[in-house]
Amino acid sequence: SLWFQREFSLGSKKRGCHKVTDEIVSNLPEIQQYKMGLLNIHIKHTSASIVLNECWDSDVRVDMEMMLNKLVPQGLPYKHSCEGPDDMPAHVKAALLGSSVTIPISDGQLNMGTWQGIWLCEHRDRA
Repeated sequence: SLWFQREFSLGSKKRGCHKVTDEIVSNLPEIQQYKMGLLNIHIKHTSASIVLNECWDSDVRVDMEMMLNKLVPQGLPYKHSCEGPDDMPAHVKAALLGSSVTIPISDGQLNMGTWQGIWLCEHRDRA
């Protein structure tokens, strides 16, 4: 088939930015059949983001979480607060980073830069 669509869930993550490239690829074995194509990943979550970024040094993900918390702090007088103090900041962070990425497929593999990978950024405190 020229097109396919699959919905799957990623494992639960704590607050922060997590490398999920391998988890995504393992849920999409069909990628190997494509010589050329596009993979569009969309997250159906209003307080998390999916992004493409540096994956070689895990400190980058830690620093990103620190910067997001500085840019969008908890404790401001947000009107939407009924779901807890981290909920509205999480929505803002999700809007800033986005809910989808598109990655080229070349010769059955994701065609990313040497250091790139896919991150799931969870913006709320989850168990």
